[in-house]
Amino acid sequence: MATSPWDRWYSTRCCLCCHVRTGTIILGVWYMLINAVVLLILLTALSDPEQYHLTSAELANDLDVMDDANMCIASAISLLMILICGMATYGAYKLRPAWIIPFFCYQIFDFALNTLVAVSIVVYPNTIQDYLQQLPDNFPYKEEVAALSNVCLVLIVLLFIGCILGFKAYLIGCVWNCYRYVSGRSSSEILLYVTTNDTTVLLPPYDDSVSIPPKQTPPPYTTVTA
Repeated sequence: MATSPWDRWYSTRCCLCCHVRTGTIILGVWYMLINAVVLLILLTALSDPEQYHLTSAELANDLDVMDDANMCIASAISLLMILICGMATYGAYKLRPAWIIPFFCYQIFDFALNTLVAVSIVVYPNTIQDYLQQLPDNFPYKEEVAALSNVCLVLIVLLFIGCILGFKAYLIGCVWNCYRYVSGRSSSEILLYVTTNDTTVLLPPYDDSVSIPPKQTPPPYTTVTA
């Protein structure tokens, strides 16, 4: 019997040794820590704007690149990401598949953005040189990188983005397999109703019924002689 592509790529293992549920929990906690650090840095910059304020004069521009409005938006995005990652971690731990969906949608959105970046580099290869010229003069290896040809820069950037996209696609597959696993576990624990002509019986899950100890031991068997 032919199997669908979704079933063909379905696996309960990730990173060669971890269960997809454990991997999703670790991934959610990791994203939460990263966004928490970013949020802490942004809040620290907002509390002391004179020390952390960067003007575009330092980056050969005429516009401010780190004003209070942008930092407030970035802080709100980091807080939202902490909430989404926390929902995914809770959903994987408590077997709630609906809580994993927002994090999965974020992964798809992030993958699409990185793909658009790769396409824009192929269509407009001169944007790499323009970006290098906007970097400060004391940026490490700026002169060496700027001396490379456009073709070499495009190949290096595309190789780097391709590796990132491949890794992100693998993480998307792990989270999707976790969602399928949690959904399967949740559906197997749904109570069953058996309906006859005049009665309706509620049956518990098989695991629960097996684990329930008997109220009293059955009477011993005795042999009956005719």
